Amino acid sequence: MSEQLNEKIETRKPCGRKTFVIGLLIVLAAAALINAAFQMKGFYTRVTHPLLYEEYIEKYSDEYSVPKEIVYAVINTESSFDSSALSGAGAMGLMQITKETFWWLLSKNGEDIPTDKLYDPETNIKYGTYFLSILYEEFGSWDTAYAAYNAGRSRVNSWLSDNEITKDGKLVNIPYPETAQYVKRVSKNVTEYRKLLEK
Repeated sequence: MSEQLNEKIETRKPCGRKTFVIGLLIVLAAAALINAAFQMKGFYTRVTHPLLYEEYIEKYSDEYSVPKEIVYAVINTESSFDSSALSGAGAMGLMQITKETFWWLLSKNGEDIPTDKLYDPETNIKYGTYFLSILYEEFGSWDTAYAAYNAGRSRVNSWLSDNEITKDGKLVNIPYPETAQYVKRVSKNVTEYRKLLEK
């Protein structure tokens, strides 16, 4: 009887080891999958939020005191980093600047540059960042600056004088769905770029 019991115990031992090994392999495989998922998320973020034109963004964000993540976010939202982009409204290049806005910016800094230079990444980033700095100086809020970048300064100024749209000097009910969505998209992209730049 004791011999039979010993045989049963001995036959169970390898089974227990086998179960342990299988369990360990499952845990290791799960850990590998979780790690791969995190790496894929990081890869996906780098695809959707590239860090291109770093030299120009670094240079002009410093020159005009605009945080880098904001410049990246606006470029991402405006053109997805397509330097040859042209909108239906005639906005050009990476940061989608219209000829009229470009001429206004040139008049402020005294430069004379042909409008086709807006397809040049450095020129576009310089003037897009310059424009953002002017808007922030005027409105004192990045969300309001984004709204003005999209809808225009005069329109945003008229919204700010409307109590149904503004509360405590801030836009809370943007009447243009496109602009409201634009502000949300830029803000979301700013958050993503801030995380990337902190790594």
